[in-house]
Amino acid sequence: MTTHPQERAAVLRAALADELEADGRLSDPVWRKVFEAVPRHAFVPEFWTLTPQGLRHVTSGDPDWLESVYSDEALATQLTDGVATSSSTAPGLMLRMLQALDIADGHRVLEIATGTGYNAALLAQRVGSHQVVTVEVDPGLARTAEERLRRCGHTPLVHTGDGRSGHPDRAPYDRLIATCGFSTIPSAWLAQVRPAGLIVSPLGWGTVRLVVADDGRAEGRFLPERSYFMAVRAAGSTGVPAHPGRPEATSGRITGLDLTAVAEDEAFRFVLSLVAPDTGFAFERGDADGPVTAVELWGPDGAWARAQDGRARQAGPRPLWDVVEAAYRLYVDHDRPGRERFGVTVGAGGQRVWLDAPSRPLPVVGAAER
Repeated sequence: MTTHPQERAAVLRAALADELEADGRLSDPVWRKVFEAVPRHAFVPEFWTLTPQGLRHVTSGDPDWLESVYSDEALATQLTDGVATSSSTAPGLMLRMLQALDIADGHRVLEIATGTGYNAALLAQRVGSHQVVTVEVDPGLARTAEERLRRCGHTPLVHTGDGRSGHPDRAPYDRLIATCGFSTIPSAWLAQVRPAGLIVSPLGWGTVRLVVADDGRAEGRFLPERSYFMAVRAAGSTGVPAHPGRPEATSGRITGLDLTAVAEDEAFRFVLSLVAPDTGFAFERGDADGPVTAVELWGPDGAWARAQDGRARQAGPRPLWDVVEAAYRLYVDHDRPGRERFGVTVGAGGQRVWLDAPSRPLPVVGAAER
């Protein structure tokens, strides 16, 4: 039996690679070699996992630490006021995004949201440290990530700053990958990626792969996988829209929309993330295993809606529940489309999300600049 931690970690890493390869999430042998070479545990010496009893703090002193590290799970690595503000992405999703970048030797890569530094280490292992720039808004996270990268033999440029601005000093880049959530693709990125270059970024509750054109526009489709990332944020904030509280003045009406569909139909909630970006969401049940009894939504502009007992109440500058119902009609009328049927065009005129073809844009309500 293997007992040395490094040897045990290598065995677990290979076993996870086998699992990801078997189900199709790791299809490139070059990335498999990279994955087996880079130790995830060096970047997550402690983290939090969600259990039925609440958050559990796991450290390298716990007997199941390595097994947890080498599971295909996202690991929360920083909490701010009880909200997770940094994490290590689930390896399966991370590898699908890296493979979607279609990286080749010699490519220069810009990463947005360094986090733990693990994804930057994978990139550095693939193309060389001198070809990688990674940007992190949190100074403490940036320092820690750089230290861990150096201990593992990687020296990419780690820049502390707002990832929405990219890093023009090293532009142009052949590839750009983001590992935090956006509602709009920043225009600065388009100016910093070469024509025919690729951008892979979370957008809403999906991940889009964009090709940059000669005229500076970018266009592409969403990857089919589920994708949930912490929202891009300013330094010192959580990136989560604050709940406005229950407004006193509301308008009410009857609604026939099935609350369970709104709360639990994951594909529909992806659509909702596109047409009503930056919207906070919560639901309630009568008991732990019972049906959903109430759904509440709120936006950064103060819009608020709550549906319960067949009635919807709304307040604020836009009728948020009307948006939900319109999005659900679109979703059902188009045969409950998966992520891969949606795409995005970004240019000087802004961002347009579309279904099946660029000529079929979706209505977007209340998009916020972030």
